[in-house]
Amino acid sequence: MARGKPWTRDELIVAMNLYCKLPFGQLHQKNPVVIHLAEKLDRTSGSVAMKLCNLASLDPVHQARGVSGLTGASQADREVWAEFHQDWERLGFESERLTAALEGTAVEKLAEIDETELPREGKERERLVMQRVNQHFFRATVLAAYNGKCCITGLEVRDLLVASHVVPWSADKVNRMNPRNGLCLNALHDRAFDRGLITLTLDLKVEVSARMKRAQPSAARFWITEFDGAPIAMPERFAPDPNLIAWHRENVFNRL
Repeated sequence: MARGKPWTRDELIVAMNLYCKLPFGQLHQKNPVVIHLAEKLDRTSGSVAMKLCNLASLDPVHQARGVSGLTGASQADREVWAEFHQDWERLGFESERLTAALEGTAVEKLAEIDETELPREGKERERLVMQRVNQHFFRATVLAAYNGKCCITGLEVRDLLVASHVVPWSADKVNRMNPRNGLCLNALHDRAFDRGLITLTLDLKVEVSARMKRAQPSAARFWITEFDGAPIAMPERFAPDPNLIAWHRENVFNRL
């Protein structure tokens, strides 16, 4: 197994892909997922774990928390970090494509896309594949940031969790893949957020609309109004962008 060899750009992109998908507490050399990637890259698991920690050292959330044990990143690490944050749509897809190639599989299979829903070939297939792959990556990244829990209720049932866009996918192409435009919500609160029945204040507390408070008594109304004024559980990375929260308040919540 190679030791001490320089990291290539493609390898750093794959490492960033894994960094996005793993909860912070799992970035260690004994994690089977880290060991698996190390084997694919012909590196030690310690080397891969250190690289993940190097990337974590660039994350403003960890810097603000003053997390100890994070080492400094290289210039190449910083460049790849910046590339992702400048164009999540392109780099998200590229990272999934490179990861699939490393695994010896098609990117469609890595993203669990049903091939029967796709055209056989052509530009439309390429467009749909990129969109589905990016949606898969966005979901994995947002759920990992919130440690697989709804940030309002703490619900941990993965099948009931949604990587909810603060600014809708169709409304902002630049931020559609930005994980800071994502919240991990359960399906009910995702729907309420999407319809403007709830929003977040700029200090990231739940605000329930007057319309929801006036609704007929029901389990759904109780489950939503119960959290009015409660702070969300903060993610371990990619904290919500205040400008995007403000957009939701102005363009979705306040238009009811």
